[in-house]
Amino acid sequence: MVTTVAVLLAGGTGTRLYPASRSHRPKQFLALGDDDRSLLRRTADRAGFADELAVVTRESYADRVGEIVPEATVLTEPAGRDTGPALAYAASEVRDRHSDAVMLCLPSDHVVGDGFRATAETAVDVAARTDALVTLGVEPDRPATGYGYVQPGADRGDHYAVEQFREKPDEDTAEALLEAGCLWNAGMFAWTPDAFLDAARDGPLDGVVDALETGGDVERAFEETEAVSVDYAVLERAQDVRVVPAAFEWDDVGAWDALLRLADGENATLGDALTIDASGNVIASDDKHVSVVGADDLVVAAFDDRVLVVPTDDAQRVREVVAKLRDAGKF
Repeated sequence: MVTTVAVLLAGGTGTRLYPASRSHRPKQFLALGDDDRSLLRRTADRAGFADELAVVTRESYADRVGEIVPEATVLTEPAGRDTGPALAYAASEVRDRHSDAVMLCLPSDHVVGDGFRATAETAVDVAARTDALVTLGVEPDRPATGYGYVQPGADRGDHYAVEQFREKPDEDTAEALLEAGCLWNAGMFAWTPDAFLDAARDGPLDGVVDALETGGDVERAFEETEAVSVDYAVLERAQDVRVVPAAFEWDDVGAWDALLRLADGENATLGDALTIDASGNVIASDDKHVSVVGADDLVVAAFDDRVLVVPTDDAQRVREVVAKLRDAGKF
């Protein structure tokens, strides 16, 4: 008997979607596209086939998470230290509650198309059978430079051994990775709590794991641990990692230009907008009307008392704005 526990990661802020995303209103609480549900609610609904649902988040978001996903157990991480420490904490909490658990770990701020459930259930089954760490590898539709890649190795029937993780490549390398049959590393995983915590030892998470296992000062261990992704802290160091290929459409909506990939028309619009002789724009607002005339390939985002204008090709640079605003205490 296996208890599938879907663990949703909801502690980040999604800074590249500023000013829609702010310190008090992170990306996972936003509704993007035609669906009026928040990204977090959509993820919870997508994982509804799991036996149990948990959300790991920071203390300041816990109440809001409980309102959006009232059926979930809310796990409040001691401090925000990226996905590595968060998932170690979640693994310990899940193991305390369910001795037979397999965790299905999902970012709460991605857009996922049809076919997710079948792939996720295969990943859970592989994790239960093999005690390996399992990642979902999305079939690429373009040579993206903003994603990491997974290089499949030996064919295991319904999955592959992972030959290698590849960091975010330049454009030429991305083309070569596509030709070589590599998959996007979409940040969706399955494993047993024991398998994950064992793999997390003797690396950047060693102090956190030790505190969790021995009843030590977990809060202090978090504070003394550098922010680190689960990919670097665990997966790239683990001895046995498998990948289940996924054919569903997927986007992490990491920056404003991603909305163009989800749009049906010449421009991507959220809110009340008017365009004249304009294309390739992302126009987003809350209760404000925005008009764009005779301009192409811009992001124009107006939320609260903030307005952002940036070329779509430079959408990743929004993080530079956020860094300066944070330094000034204005994010």
